Parts: sequence; structure tokens; C-alpha cells
Amino acid sequence: MKTIKFFIVAITLVFIVNTSANAQQDPHFTQYFDNMLFVNPAYAGSSGMLNVTGLHREQWVGFEGRPRSSTFSVHSPLSYESLGVGLTAVNDVVGPLNQTMFYVDASYTLKFKNHRGKLAFGLKGGINLINIGVDGLNTDDPNDPKLLSNIRNNINPNFGFGIYYHTPKFFLGLSTPKMLEQAYDGLSETNLERRHYFGTIGGVFNVSNKWKLRPTAMLKMTQNAPLSLDITLAGIYNEIFWLGATYRVEAAFGAFVQVQISPQFKVGFASDFGTQEIRNYNSGTFELLMSYDFVFKKKGIVSPRYF
Repeated sequence: MKTIKFFIVAITLVFIVNTSANAQQDPHFTQYFDNMLFVNPAYAGSSGMLNVTGLHREQWVGFEGRPRSSTFSVHSPLSYESLGVGLTAVNDVVGPLNQTMFYVDASYTLKFKNHRGKLAFGLKGGINLINIGVDGLNTDDPNDPKLLSNIRNNINPNFGFGIYYHTPKFFLGLSTPKMLEQAYDGLSETNLERRHYFGTIGGVFNVSNKWKLRPTAMLKMTQNAPLSLDITLAGIYNEIFWLGATYRVEAAFGAFVQVQISPQFKVGFASDFGTQEIRNYNSGTFELLMSYDFVFKKKGIVSPRYF
């Protein structure tokens, strides 16, 4: 137990030290708590079963060149349950930039004799396929060498790692999914894929026989961009309906509803509205989530999963 307490304190100190860095380049997701493999490879296999999750986000609807992001993930423990594997695919489109990421995830989990918590370490490796179409851009300098031709299928390999501690009712994670800072066009020394740092934490608490509360938070940091902090609170009614609200500090408010249609299948819808000036030029942001757990063991599944 002392080891666990030391780990939690150490992780907290790491984030305090790193708050001088700033976030964001990679896509935001309001329902980030159901898309953990995207940011942390140590999450692979943590559900104890084969899970498949898809999430699509339309940001700033009505705004030309708006961000659109889709993720698909699948992960499972292996027969030796301390090992987990996963696959993550992401497509992110912002203006002229279209990037498609494919990553393989692997994790190893430590279990404790007298404690229900588990501590997992994960590695992520893959590629980012980048396309940039400059034809529709308005430029001050038509002879800018960086804007004279389109970028087609530039491949950037990358890797990352993560740590994930969890119990049935608490989790804490630290990760950096892309360690290498490489040029989007293969040439630039400034237009780079920046290294991101993610911190996640959450828990679930009983309020009554029918209601539970599940607070979660995600901190995202990278160089030369604003710090991003999402704070979320969900109410869970009768283990079936999930109603929640989220606040992205100095950026947006949001709400979501999720339904546990069966012990294995969950769907979710989220919307958020910005607090910045750009809110006057769009109709908001929307997300659709679908998640399914495959059961291959006689012992069945834990329903619902809170993390």
C-alpha cells in the first residue's frame, strides 16, 4: 500500500512540475474518458475483455475548415492477463491538414497481493500519414517555398509510453503518446508534431441505491500552445443512463448523455459550446460514441465499466 501511495504522490508532482508546458495540437474529445487508449497505451487490456470503441467529433459546425476527428480502438488482455494489446486508428482533419494515425499498443500490468489496485506500463508505436493541400489557402507571399506544393503521404513514425494505475473505482494515468517531434512536411524546422503530455484522473462514488457520481479530469500540455484542462462530472442512474457536464477551462462548456443499451453495448452523444470569440461563427461541437465489449469467458463481464 505504501508503494501505491508513493506512486500517486510522484505522479502528482510530475504534473505540477510540467505545468509550465502548454497544450494542444492533437484533437480534443469531450468523451475522453471512453477514449483512453488514444492517449495512454498502458490502458490496453485494462477492461479485462476485448473492447471495440468508435468516436467521431464534428467541431465548430458551420465553420469552414473546421476540425473533424474520428478514432477507432480495439484492445484486449492476452491469455496471460498481465499482458494487454491494442490498436488505435485516428483520422484528424483541420483546414488543409489531413492526418491519419495508426498505432499498436502494448501494456504490462503489475498486480498486488493485498490490494485491488493494478499498475500498468504501456508502449505505443506507429505512423502518422500526413497530407496537406495548400491550393485553397490565401497567402501574403505567393512565393513562400513552404506553400508552393501539396504534401502527399508524408510518413512520420513515432512512439510513446504511459503509466496507468486503477482500481474498480479509481484511476490515475500519465502518458506522452508521441515522443518524436517531426516536421509535418518532412522539411520544416518549426512546423512540427509537438510532444504532448497527458494526465488523467477519476473516481466513482455511491450517492444512493440508484445514483452514482463519477468525476474525471484530463490535463493536456505541449509547447507553445495553451494549457488544456477538462473537468467532467457524470451522474449514473441505475447503471444504465449516464448524464454529465464538462468544462474545458477558458475554452468550452459541454454536456453528454450515454446509454448502456446492454451489459456489453454503450452509445453516447456529446455537445459543447465554446466560450471564446469563435463561438459567434459556428453552431457548436458534437460527438457520437459507440463501445462494445466482447465476452469470451464464462465469468462474464462487469457491467457497467466506469473507466
